[in-house]
Amino acid sequence: MSDPGHEGGAGPQPFVFGGEARRDAPATHRNRDAIAAVLRDVLPAHGTVLEIASGTGQHAAYFASLFPALVWQPSDTDAQALSSIAAWGADSGLANLRAPVRLDASATDWPVESADAILCINMTHISPWSATQGFFANAGRVLREGGPLVIYGPFLRVGVETAASNLAFDDNLKARDPRWGLRRVDALDALAQENGLRPAEPIPMPANNLMLIYRR
Repeated sequence: MSDPGHEGGAGPQPFVFGGEARRDAPATHRNRDAIAAVLRDVLPAHGTVLEIASGTGQHAAYFASLFPALVWQPSDTDAQALSSIAAWGADSGLANLRAPVRLDASATDWPVESADAILCINMTHISPWSATQGFFANAGRVLREGGPLVIYGPFLRVGVETAASNLAFDDNLKARDPRWGLRRVDALDALAQENGLRPAEPIPMPANNLMLIYRR
């Protein structure tokens, strides 16, 4: 997705453009190290990581540099995002960072047949629920046995008080598009189980975000 997501504010954050295609989402500079710390514990030592909704491409370039033994496959459905991802990849010069592929999370078939891990950052709340449904259905098919499915973003949890900033962000999202909004963790867990994925306890992250981990 082209939206940078939520990192402690109620509204969307602007992009900064570099060159003709490369975009810079300020939130990625704030969340990438916290995300990487979790990835170090859950990603396999070798194999291919499929990143869904790579947005600007900054996360893909950064994580590919941190995990040189893993092949990083970024993707997105937005043309501007794909151009930005390609620009970040070209600037990185990393051999383990593949060119982005056009991928619609809600599509019946993905252009990637298998992956050892799947990562999705700040997508579920800025897309229709059908995108999350398609995401889990395809992940259950594409992800190899034992591989992790890692999702980062703001979520709602039953029995856990939601931060005021997240509630304001949820209102902002729904005002922009009524199909958007923060998703409930139990709803994602149910989707995961329907598609052969086992949920683990959510990991609290900075700025009232969570990391959700699922495995085949």
